[in-house]
Amino acid sequence: MKKHNFGAGPCILPQEVFTQAAAAVLDFNGLSILEVSHRHKDYEAVMQEARDLVKKALNVPEGYEVLYLQGGATLGFTIAALNMMRDTKKAGYMNTGTWASGAIKEAKKAGIDVNVFASSEDKNFNYIPKDYTVPTDVDYIHFTSNNTIYGTQFKSFPKTDLPLVCDMSSDIFSQEINVADFDLIYAGAQKNLGPAGATLYIVKNDVLGKSTSPFMPSYLDLKVHAEKDSMYNTPPVFAVYVAMLNLRNLIENGGVPAMQKRNEEKAALLYGEIDRNPLFQGTVAVEDRSLMNVNFLLTNDALKDAFDAAWKGAGIVGLNGHRSVGGYRASMYNALELDSVKVLVDVMNDFAQKNG
Repeated sequence: MKKHNFGAGPCILPQEVFTQAAAAVLDFNGLSILEVSHRHKDYEAVMQEARDLVKKALNVPEGYEVLYLQGGATLGFTIAALNMMRDTKKAGYMNTGTWASGAIKEAKKAGIDVNVFASSEDKNFNYIPKDYTVPTDVDYIHFTSNNTIYGTQFKSFPKTDLPLVCDMSSDIFSQEINVADFDLIYAGAQKNLGPAGATLYIVKNDVLGKSTSPFMPSYLDLKVHAEKDSMYNTPPVFAVYVAMLNLRNLIENGGVPAMQKRNEEKAALLYGEIDRNPLFQGTVAVEDRSLMNVNFLLTNDALKDAFDAAWKGAGIVGLNGHRSVGGYRASMYNALELDSVKVLVDVMNDFAQKNG
């Protein structure tokens, strides 16, 4: 039976990428991709292409560096704070969920005086704040574009003349963005880019080397990595290679605009069923619904065991909701096919007919 993977990550990638990556494990120009030296010219070409394809896919303008590091977005919380710190040592943060809260916590540990100028914590992060004033007396503004756990997503970004920083881990490459609006974007790879192990940074050159932090280990300094073309230390070789393959696949299949159209179609189908079906209800404000992570609840908890058996019987995996929200979470990253969403919708529809 075909499996339909709605897991939140590490998550689904295109089957053709799996096939190509598997072949390289056995033979990458006579070696395995798992054993090739990161200093070999063949792998240096991989790193260069992986960086160039990011620029192509997102129309990254001149004046930006693309880097592949390690540590996930969790380390990115600290890297962002240290590299963006300036004389005031203050920053404005928006708190829209678990990972945004984590970024705030780590920024404080890095020595930033954090101004949380907008938060949705009062309603368990089930909406995106809108009535807020962006501070002007800070070094930078930070937000998380998509909230994987709670299923909310920014539909428009904060407006500011200050440097803008964003954690785009769970929705990068899913929709078109204007990179020029940002001074720093960082994203864990394990949603739309590749397997876990690599973290993408897109940083404006003007930012590099300007930190006033008294504490700056070499590995946390983006200027060091930019000068070494992401090869300051041994990079996550396999993760970058698969990211390169996946970016090739993305561009060959219409690029980010095509992915956005497909993601909107998938989301419309599933949200439509949630709104139509009396046995289910969404958990977040309609206007803030994520295209990537759809959270919903049963209206009758007594039916949980029966519904779990129904979706598992259809080959669906990864649908359990996060403990912070409960219920169910359908993560629909780029590689998830529309047909998989149709399977879930059919299960929900059939379930209602039998239990309505």
